[in-house]
Amino acid sequence: MSLEQQTQSIAVALIGNPNTGKSTLFNALSGVRQRTGNYPGVTVEKKHGTFRIGDKSIELIDLPGSYSLAPRSPDEMVAVDVLLGRLPAERKPQAVLVILDAGNLERNLYILSQVLELRLPTIVALNMIDVAQDKGVTVDAPLLAQRLGVPVLETRANHGAGVQQLREALAHIAAQSPPEYTSPFPPAFREEVAGLQGKMVASNVSAPRYLVERLLLDTSGYLEKELELGGDNFHQTIEEARARLKESGVPVPAVEAMSRYAWVRETLNGVVQRKPVAPPLSDRIDRVMTHPILGSFFFAILMLTVFTAVFSEYIAGVPMSGIEWLFETIGGLVGDSMAEGPFRSLLVDGVIAGVGGVLVFLPQICILFFFIAILEDCGYMARAAYLMDRLFSNVGLSGKSFIPLLSSFACAIPGVMATRVIENRRDRLTTMMIAPLMSCAARIPVYVVMIAAFVPYYSFAGGLLNSHALTFAGMYLVGIFAAVLVALVLKKTLLRGATPPFVMELPSYKWPSLTTVGLRVFEKGWSFIYRAGTLIFASSVLVWAAAYYPHNDAAVATWTPRLAEVETELAQATEPAQIEELEAEQGDLEHHIAGAYLRDSFLGRAGQWVEPVVRPLGWDWRIGCATIASFPAREVIIGTLGVIYDLGGEEDEASIPLREKLKSATWDGTDRPVYNLPVALSVMVFFALCAQCAATLAVIKRETNSWRWPIFTFVYMTLLAYCGAFIVYRIAAFFTTTPIVSV
Repeated sequence: MSLEQQTQSIAVALIGNPNTGKSTLFNALSGVRQRTGNYPGVTVEKKHGTFRIGDKSIELIDLPGSYSLAPRSPDEMVAVDVLLGRLPAERKPQAVLVILDAGNLERNLYILSQVLELRLPTIVALNMIDVAQDKGVTVDAPLLAQRLGVPVLETRANHGAGVQQLREALAHIAAQSPPEYTSPFPPAFREEVAGLQGKMVASNVSAPRYLVERLLLDTSGYLEKELELGGDNFHQTIEEARARLKESGVPVPAVEAMSRYAWVRETLNGVVQRKPVAPPLSDRIDRVMTHPILGSFFFAILMLTVFTAVFSEYIAGVPMSGIEWLFETIGGLVGDSMAEGPFRSLLVDGVIAGVGGVLVFLPQICILFFFIAILEDCGYMARAAYLMDRLFSNVGLSGKSFIPLLSSFACAIPGVMATRVIENRRDRLTTMMIAPLMSCAARIPVYVVMIAAFVPYYSFAGGLLNSHALTFAGMYLVGIFAAVLVALVLKKTLLRGATPPFVMELPSYKWPSLTTVGLRVFEKGWSFIYRAGTLIFASSVLVWAAAYYPHNDAAVATWTPRLAEVETELAQATEPAQIEELEAEQGDLEHHIAGAYLRDSFLGRAGQWVEPVVRPLGWDWRIGCATIASFPAREVIIGTLGVIYDLGGEEDEASIPLREKLKSATWDGTDRPVYNLPVALSVMVFFALCAQCAATLAVIKRETNSWRWPIFTFVYMTLLAYCGAFIVYRIAAFFTTTPIVSV
């Protein structure tokens, strides 16, 4: 962009209550020209979009939806800091676009009154005007604009109505004068604010008047710490001011609600007209959707549909299999065209396999956010949270945690990303911390192999139940039970705080905007690839390097001479039977060589180094090695065990030879079996509770914008998994009279 064009760029902040169509309007204005990220140190997402009109470029800053600009936490402080220009890395907005729900102006004007105090050029978008009319609400927009002293434009963002007029108004907003606005607070309060600001200036403490006002109103003490006012002197000054206000009949903080809603009533007098209409369609639908029985039944069916789509081999499974096939094919073509060596292995097993390992999650993420976007845009998500709130409040969470946790049964990655629907920071972080405990699809291969090979089969209830199915279900229950306990502990310790009251507006139902849904899916998919994908790819390459090097040829000297002979004989063979026999021997020799290289690699040595740590779980070094190798993705353990036992990395959970190898495996230097029922249960419980998933940890880092939380998740889940596996192994060994491995 040239210098001349830069001078024409205008930064506009978008703000409004939740469910006012703010995101839809943002998408309608900016289209695909968007970028997302996280504000430093918080879990709040920042979203920027741009559009051009004439010679002017408008940069939109989409602030988090909020009912008030009253910060009580770092996450809530973001919107205020952006509007006041207090974030060094964020451009200060030159103007504000406030989105109001035309059918709920009494509530929406509360935050507008706070925005007007900032003295920035302001435009009001009166959105969902059609929904308001269906409710019998008529708004006199010209009269409202006159009362507010700012332009008011009617829009229907989901249909694109009024969007172009809004673009044109934003192009001229920089020339608009700040609104003339008189504070609604009583004179006594304004005098105390002026006095406090004077004392701060005298003490060389700089703060905008709006924050000084908030200092008096914020009885939580958060803002005092945020502004670093310098000890007890200022605190005492603020307390004395509050005491004087209370004596004069201006109680803090109640004065804000009384003053602002009085201003709202005065502003809307004669602006809003209501006429009796039949109960809105939304109310009639809610008689079913929020009914304790009928609503719960519909909710269960809907969630089963979403879960099936994300988990199904026919919906998500088809594109996932296609991605796996594509990268296997690319890897095969690249491998066939290159000579054996470290560069070939890096490209095939590191880069190509690493990229494929990232993109294979994309269909599940896109499908999940397709459903979430539809449910949010049509208005049902609020009903789902309402129905589940009673259950989740028992562990200190709200009903909004249900969708992310349900999604995590398919894959924790989209589950963690879906926590963005949770406004409360503690609830959002708690949900992120327990989402990986839900048994995802990647754990299933581990369960299938261990159950099929080592859990005796018994049938019950006339064949309706069996020991294999109950063990499989038990692994899911282990994760759920652990998640409940961890949530209770976190909410009473690290993320302590009272369960927030469940206050959520039930918006009117409306047809979802396909544009909004499509942009949401594209945004989440690209965000995952661009941000989390880089970390996942890096971990895949690191594990490849650990599994490849030192690649000592002496470790495979037993098989390489014979492999060379077989390859020579195969090139000269003409008989089909002879060719088939030689190819089978060639495959066996290659598997032996791959296994020997892995056992001698840094990864194999690491498995031997950790054997003293995992022996109390009944594991030998091979299981430890496979567990370390599975860090990029849990299901890798099966292929790694296949390589270690000279079967090749193509083995999967259905492999009969792998099961037989595991059954016949013995401890080094003995004839004692490694695997039995207690060891199988130990392995399954460990993988049910562990954080062996670099992808999930990378997404937690991306969502929280900090390494603190993924490190905490990895540490607590690893310790939990180790303790759980140890206890299960000891109890199972006691009841099955299996000798316990000496430590």
